[in-house]
Amino acid sequence: MRNKYIESFEKAQLDNRNIPEFRAGDTVRVAVRIKEGSKTRVQNYEGLCIAIRGQGTGRTFNVRKMGANSVGVERIFPLYSDSIESIEVLRRGRIRRAKLYYLRELKGKAARIKELRRK
Repeated sequence: MRNKYIESFEKAQLDNRNIPEFRAGDTVRVAVRIKEGSKTRVQNYEGLCIAIRGQGTGRTFNVRKMGANSVGVERIFPLYSDSIESIEVLRRGRIRRAKLYYLRELKGKAARIKELRRK
């Protein structure tokens, strides 16, 4: 049971955010604001969303991409973080699981997700 005052505060915080509908299995591009010294820049992180967890302002999502030498790189983003400038959904995946942790063991073509065809 969550405190009603905390819920009302979180609801006020979440109302002004523009976040697209996405779920595990979707390919997303996350624009992250990075601070280096006194300068800030935006860096895109593109990969497969393998999990979404939490609720309210504590909601997070995992994005996995293939780095150099076919090394998998995962990053956890807080959904309502100020460092996230934008989230763009590139592809919708056809999956049957809420968490795609099994992709960590798969390599190459076996790790592909079929695209969801909308009619």
